[in-house]
Amino acid sequence: MHLVDLLSPSRIQCGLAVSSKKRLLDTLAGLLADGQGADLERQIYDSLCARERLGSTGLGLGVAIPHGRTQALGAAAGAFVRLAEPIEFGSVDGQPVDLVFALAVPEHFNNQHLLLLSQLAELFSDASMAARLRAAPDAAAVYDLLSDWQPRHAAA
Repeated sequence: MHLVDLLSPSRIQCGLAVSSKKRLLDTLAGLLADGQGADLERQIYDSLCARERLGSTGLGLGVAIPHGRTQALGAAAGAFVRLAEPIEFGSVDGQPVDLVFALAVPEHFNNQHLLLLSQLAELFSDASMAARLRAAPDAAAVYDLLSDWQPRHAAA
């Protein structure tokens, strides 16, 4: 599964203004629920918060990959947000975050979940790609960049 398979242009936002990690997670839950109801949105939000309580998903270098599992989902979903202003996220390097790729996966999505997280870590470890994502003029350009990206160790 490629990261872009989890996205739709409607779940990409550029220039989002949020004041806190909590507000960001709330916005991400709304994007990931994709209009499927307040109950699903709440379950996704709770799963993202539960994961953050275990330790920050801030990777460093301005990047975070919040993720959570919920029984309410039948398929994995992703959302990408570029923040207007970086926010404190508890990242390992102490730096604020401005690039965020969130995942919500079904409860049973064990190996797939780990593979997706590995792809995200690889994607964001590429400084050139991170710079292009930061410079992309709009959500369509971000979607194109993510569509064109290929992991080094793509599953056969």
